[in-house]
Amino acid sequence: MQWIVKLNGQAEKQAEKLPGRVMDALTALMVDIRTHGPVRGNWLNYSKLTGNRHHCHLKRGKPSYVAVWTEDKKTISVEIIYAGTHEKAPY
Repeated sequence: MQWIVKLNGQAEKQAEKLPGRVMDALTALMVDIRTHGPVRGNWLNYSKLTGNRHHCHLKRGKPSYVAVWTEDKKTISVEIIYAGTHEKAPY
């Protein structure tokens, strides 16, 4: 079963500003979620947040980049709601 993965409007704008290597990591994360689902324990610093939210690091160091996403099991969909620096992440 494949999950539907999309970026919301804010995350799309943020993704346009990401450095190339970080954008590549975000794309790889989206493919991984599509194939294996929203729980991604194989990604750097992955954790399940409150409710249906998840997050992981796309790049560590200074600055660190993270992605935050929500899942909807009823529609088998994931929406990435944030892709950017760690300091501004909506935890």
